[in-house]
Amino acid sequence: MKWLESNLVVIFWSVIFGEVIGYIGGTLEQMTWEPLKIGIWMAVVAVIAVNGITLLSRDDQASSEK
Repeated sequence: MKWLESNLVVIFWSVIFGEVIGYIGGTLEQMTWEPLKIGIWMAVVAVIAVNGITLLSRDDQASSEK
């Protein structure tokens, strides 16, 4: 259950930050702002990054304990 809760928090905050950064970046570059597309991409990238870092650090801890 802890894994699910932590991933939901990561998804929530990545969508929020992605929308803010996407809006600012889109305004500065004079591009169209697509909130749904930006939110989905940021959520996917954040979940992959956080779970990848967790798996890598878990493997590193297991190998150092042996």
